[in-house]
Amino acid sequence: MQDENELEPNSGNWSWWPSWRPTSMSLLKSAEAKILACIKNDLWSRFVTLPNQNRIWTLIVSNKSARKSSNQASQVPLVMVHGFAGGVGLWVRNLDALSRSRSVYAFDLLGFGRSSRPAFPNDATLAEEQFVDSIEQWRQSLGLERMILLGHSLGGYLATSYSIQYPERVSHLILVDPWGFPEKPQPHQEGSSGQSSEVKRPGPPRWVKAVVSVLSYFNPLAIIRFAGPWGPGLVNRVRPDFRRKFEDLFDDNTITEYLYHCNAQTPSGEVGFRAMCESLGWAKQPMIHRVNLLPSSMPVTMVYGALSWVDSSTGNLVAQIRGQSHTRVVLIDDASHHVYSDQPDEFNQVVENICNTAV
Repeated sequence: MQDENELEPNSGNWSWWPSWRPTSMSLLKSAEAKILACIKNDLWSRFVTLPNQNRIWTLIVSNKSARKSSNQASQVPLVMVHGFAGGVGLWVRNLDALSRSRSVYAFDLLGFGRSSRPAFPNDATLAEEQFVDSIEQWRQSLGLERMILLGHSLGGYLATSYSIQYPERVSHLILVDPWGFPEKPQPHQEGSSGQSSEVKRPGPPRWVKAVVSVLSYFNPLAIIRFAGPWGPGLVNRVRPDFRRKFEDLFDDNTITEYLYHCNAQTPSGEVGFRAMCESLGWAKQPMIHRVNLLPSSMPVTMVYGALSWVDSSTGNLVAQIRGQSHTRVVLIDDASHHVYSDQPDEFNQVVENICNTAV
């Protein structure tokens, strides 16, 4: 482990860019610090250095009183993996509640947030492998034997890939509105009546359409960097929902500033994500074809927002593929893609119940 006051990970050779983009790793650190100041339990934050010298920004949250009165240290820890364009700060509504009885680990994926931003290959398999290898090296560096592994969106895809490759390390897999599971529908399948029993879901929000419209030509977050000094305002206008989700904690632009600084840095993880995508953001290698490789003994819970643009019927298909294996699909009302911040109390309760049954 290395102290958080050490130099930030190398953000590339584009030293002239900050004069155009009003961002830096120091500004990201400051924005994140304002968010993490809301955490009431014990918070330990450090860079974890991997064997290849890449560094993973890591939080560990634990409950001091629980540690004194119980065997919290013996509980299987919960590890939380954020989604595309996210970072550890977005778990601010969840970390205290979920660390009541066990330690909770959250980290910035390689190439995102405050973690190192290395080059990623343009091959989907190699890009996925680089993400998953970094998670395993992170686990080894921390000496975690087993974990309850939770992933949101892209984090859900990578958590599943990790669980397939290292099943002995995962006691329960929790997928929250996971990206990259279904196949891209053929034109004649669009609008078919095959899902008539499902609640009709809204189409992708405007910001998703804006991202995917440039996906084929640029890195997904290029528009934020190209916007230069107008970037922070652009994030505010495109993602006003994030400010609303956290408005009881922050009465200013803290959250959107954090998102801006997470994503205005030198592109890295988003390059890997783009390599894994087909047109319009569908996965080149849909995870639905690999869920049968998860051990039958591994419990899987899939948590969806009832108002999300991610279709929960995929969860039912996963349960069907896994047959008699423990697979549960949970739908949270009045929640969109970011279930954990839309309905944090219900989300936290669902996850806590899962954790209490994990062995």
